[in-house]
Amino acid sequence: MAEAEVASPAVHYDDEERPARRLGGRVGAGVSVVAFGAALLVLWQVFRPLAQGSQYYLIVFLAGTLPLCFLAYKSGWGKGREAPTVTDWILAVAALAVCLYPVVGGYNAFLDRQGLLEPVDVAFGAILLILVVEACRRTTGWALPVVCLSFLSYGYYGGLLPQTWPIAHAGLDFAQIVDALYNSGSGFYGTPLDVAATYIVLFTIYGAVLDLSGASRFFVDLSMAAFKKSRSAAGRTAVAAGFLLGTVSGSGTATAVSVGAVTWPMLRRAGYPPEQAGGMLAAAGVGAILSPPTLGAAAFIVAEYLNVSYLTVLGWAMIPTVLYYLGILLAVEIDVRRFGVRAVDAPPASAWRLLARFGYHFSSLIVIVVLLALGQSATRAVVYATILAAALSFLDRTAWLTPPRVFTALAAGVGGVLPVVAVCAAAGIITATTTKTGLGAQLASLLVNGAKAVTDEPQLVLALTVVLAAIALALLGLAIPVTASFIIGWVIIGPALLTLGVPAPAAAMFVFYYSVLSEVTPPTALAAVGASAITGGRAVPTMWQALKYALPAFLAPIAFVLTRNGEFLLARGPWTGVLWTTLAAGLAVLALAIATGGWVLGVGRAGVLSRVLAGVAGLLLLYLAPVTVAAGVAVLVTAVLIAGFHKLEVRPGNGGEA
Repeated sequence: MAEAEVASPAVHYDDEERPARRLGGRVGAGVSVVAFGAALLVLWQVFRPLAQGSQYYLIVFLAGTLPLCFLAYKSGWGKGREAPTVTDWILAVAALAVCLYPVVGGYNAFLDRQGLLEPVDVAFGAILLILVVEACRRTTGWALPVVCLSFLSYGYYGGLLPQTWPIAHAGLDFAQIVDALYNSGSGFYGTPLDVAATYIVLFTIYGAVLDLSGASRFFVDLSMAAFKKSRSAAGRTAVAAGFLLGTVSGSGTATAVSVGAVTWPMLRRAGYPPEQAGGMLAAAGVGAILSPPTLGAAAFIVAEYLNVSYLTVLGWAMIPTVLYYLGILLAVEIDVRRFGVRAVDAPPASAWRLLARFGYHFSSLIVIVVLLALGQSATRAVVYATILAAALSFLDRTAWLTPPRVFTALAAGVGGVLPVVAVCAAAGIITATTTKTGLGAQLASLLVNGAKAVTDEPQLVLALTVVLAAIALALLGLAIPVTASFIIGWVIIGPALLTLGVPAPAAAMFVFYYSVLSEVTPPTALAAVGASAITGGRAVPTMWQALKYALPAFLAPIAFVLTRNGEFLLARGPWTGVLWTTLAAGLAVLALAIATGGWVLGVGRAGVLSRVLAGVAGLLLLYLAPVTVAAGVAVLVTAVLIAGFHKLEVRPGNGGEA
């Protein structure tokens, strides 16, 4: 997860984050103290949950974090002072007041008024609505607030639509809307905020502790030391560092920028063009959101929505993660040959020596998985791992987590989750409106009926629906953060896939992956933009290069849902099925690497015909039916043979190095 600039020694920007203020002096100290207090509340809730229940805790948590959004993030109007303005303070105080109103004025009495709110309740709820939208705008930009306002307008004015329209409803008055948002479990205090206030904030604290303990530096140093004798060392280092650092950050943009700052000088000396290197860094960084054991924030919501353990979601993500990084590594090896990349001098450190001295940094990551496997909750597992990481920091004199640094880590953890809190609270507007109006089922029906208007063949209906859903999710992710993209996608597209018989885990992971991949989808592609800023490359070409590296990740999720065998890629089913589908998908990744990279490893340059055939082979293999897999293997072999014949026809020296 990312860390905001509030009380944080190492500033990263999350995919859901805009630059925060650099607060210093009394204001900075005050914000850090409040953030530290919120962290203590979160830790207390893990072991001694508040007796009044989960919603009471969420109210208190939002009261402690929402005001910080107005102090820690600029309004965006005018020049944007570093110090909070009078308006910022007024908004912060108002946020504190309206958040605490339900508990200060009598919590049980407030709950008893559900559906029959008093005018003062409606007024306070309306103010909170405005403040949540404004906090979301400050931390993520205009796109998500516009979406939220569109849903609100639909809830209020939907009754004016012609009743013959599928999306028409009876209409909600303003008091009903506020009641659904302010005094129910489906609005501001719904599942998204619950996940942010329980799971996500604990993982941001864990990431901050692990970073301060020297783990981030160790992961990058280990990657550089592991590949120093190879011509592919620079690229492999960037990819490996992205994967390892991603286990700490869980953020695509933050990982791409952090790894790029360290590895770009080496990539440049090796001969990588700026756009190529930026694309590689962006793709490797985005893999952080797909990589166990600290997947991105949306993965926790997957677990909550499907009522499964977080360990189960980690298991679903294992094979797709391997396939994703396999595709990147194959692209790296191809680029080494295409661009004539050369070996560079690497630091003399030994990988084995680094592992012997600092390998303990892996132990807390292992502890999370072990504790989950032993039946511990994800919240307790990550707290125990955080304590272990803090204790192990004393093995390195330069990274001791003394009390002041523990304070910094806890405050930074809460500071890093502020944008996610704003997004999750705002997402409650969408989920509540969808629930009250039945919009999700209506839009899902429209999506399926649109596919059925083209064909009546069930498998083709499913395929067309999946393609339309993938396009819709990609477009949705261009404008809004990953977490919000998943929530909206799940309430709208999830039901459509479930209606067509797609298993819930496959449907959820399909939506999850396409929400994440907006990070490398032009024309926004925040991870690519961040990487291009490091390499000095042009932003748009960098985005297209990132798209090339991440191509297998765009097609593999479609394999989850097109056939029943696709579930095997989520490690759901007999081991024989899991094995053969993984091998088939691995061959598909190889075929797609040949198609996009124009090179067959061990053979040489691939011509146009070979590339086209390799692309066709990749699509056939990903369908994961025995017949199409056999056809895909045959087409892939043909593509390789044609490339080999082409190499024999050209004169020595013209074909390059295989």
